[in-house]
Amino acid sequence: MTTDPNRGIAPVQYGTSTTELVSSQGRTIIADAVVAKIAGIATREISGVFDVGGGTARVVGALRDRIPGARVNHGQGVAVEVGEKQAAIDIGIVAEYGVALHELAAGIRRNVIAAVERMTGLEVTEVNITVYDVVLFDENEQPGETDGRPRVQ
Repeated sequence: MTTDPNRGIAPVQYGTSTTELVSSQGRTIIADAVVAKIAGIATREISGVFDVGGGTARVVGALRDRIPGARVNHGQGVAVEVGEKQAAIDIGIVAEYGVALHELAAGIRRNVIAAVERMTGLEVTEVNITVYDVVLFDENEQPGETDGRPRVQ
């Protein structure tokens, strides 16, 4: 394993790509926005994730939700660096209260790596997860039954 000169540390190896992105017949370039969208969708699939993104991203997303006909930005809260064969991903989340955060992060990491590697052929070298907040639900509410706002205490 070589050291990544941009990060100063050895990247973690999660798997290998089986699809050639560069061949004698041409080159396939995967845009950062595509990888971010795949990672965002894969993150939202994990139970215990209330929302994706930090404060500013969530405010912008909430404003967008109020606009009729506006679409969800699946790449919200996800930052990626895509090279010719590898990708590094940073994800910010808001978790549901009571979820074991280290297990949630591990589940997100596994799902994101599997989705990105399967769909793009890129090797995912790292998935960094930042938990920005936890949402507490009322006793009578179940996750997914709220209006998108945490309970005020």
